This record gives sequence, structure tokens and C-alpha cells, in this order.
Amino acid sequence: MSLRLRHAFAAAALSFLVTGCAMQGAGVPAIDVDLTRKGPVSGVGIEGQDIVAVTDQMMRDILADPAFANTAKRPRVIIDSAYFVNESSQPINRNLITQRLLVNLNRAARSRMQFVNRAQTAMVEQERALKRAGVTDTGTTGMTKATLGADYRLSGRIGSLDSRSAQTGMMQRYTQIAFELTDLESGELVWSGLYEFSRAATDDIVYR
Repeated sequence: MSLRLRHAFAAAALSFLVTGCAMQGAGVPAIDVDLTRKGPVSGVGIEGQDIVAVTDQMMRDILADPAFANTAKRPRVIIDSAYFVNESSQPINRNLITQRLLVNLNRAARSRMQFVNRAQTAMVEQERALKRAGVTDTGTTGMTKATLGADYRLSGRIGSLDSRSAQTGMMQRYTQIAFELTDLESGELVWSGLYEFSRAATDDIVYR
């Protein structure tokens, strides 16, 4: 290979490297997205605006139910993802839904409902054991005979139905999110709620 040819190859390789780096460095700067609206990256599945909408709707429905209208009673409720099942085709962190529902209800209904943190039972029992062994004092609120028993617990399911056109590549997904509050003594279903939507797109995105 001649010296001139070698220089030509070297120049071409350098040009390709510089162009690649420039393309890699180029991009869209980060932008703030309204939580209640569809963002610039969206597909046919559950997205941020859906989590905001469904938790707001379920909170309003629960607070409007007669079972939770008697402020003197203050029923005890467990809201977590332990019995909230994802059966849909989309991977999703179920805690995003149940945690937002819990936080909103805790803010809006502390005078009407008590919320039992069953997910942290081990932490509570450890502290109770330290107090009763005399390792620590009793704190400022005193000791109880037992931890709180719950009256109701949240459960639910996320389901979906997918279809795709072989001709156009268009994908459509129907998504259903169902919620239930069950009486933990009698088994009675005291409240249920449903959130559903259907979306179609030619190119879906990857959900993680």
C-alpha cells in the first residue's frame, strides 16, 4: 500500500471517528414533563399520567364510600402491593400505584381512617422488644398491648389484552386496573374500583 493511500485511509478513519463522537454527544436536553399529561416518550401501556389519574380517582371513590364516611369510627386499612397482582403484558413496579394511593389517602383522610404499615412489622416488633426488655425507655407515646389489627386491606389486579395488525404493524392494548378493599374479619368486599383505557400505536416503546 502506498503512502498516499495509507494517509487517505487514516483520514477517512479519523473522519468517521469524529462524526461518530459528534452524533453520540448530540441529543435532546432534559425537559420537565407535566405529570398529568402524556410525555414526549409514550406508548400503549400504563404511564406516569395514568398512575396519577388512577390513584386520584381511586382516592376520591374510597373517600366517597359510606363505609369510610363515619369519622368517629376511623377504620384501620392496609394499603400496599402485597396482594396487588400484575397479570398484564407490561412490566411495572406495582408500588408506584399503591404507594401514591396510600400517600394521598393518608394526607386527605387521617381524621377518617387509620393506616396500618404491615410492610414494616419486623421493624415495629424489634423496637417493641427493646422497650419491653428495658434496653430503651417507652418513648413519648407509651406502650400498647399489641400492634394494630387491620379492618380492611387493599388487593387488586392489572390486566391487559394485546392485538397487532400483521399488515400495518399497528399495536393496540386494552389495560384494566382493578382495586378491592376486603373486610379482614368477615371477608366482605366493602369497596371496589376500576380504571381502564385502550391505546393504539404503530411503534410501541420499551417499558422498564
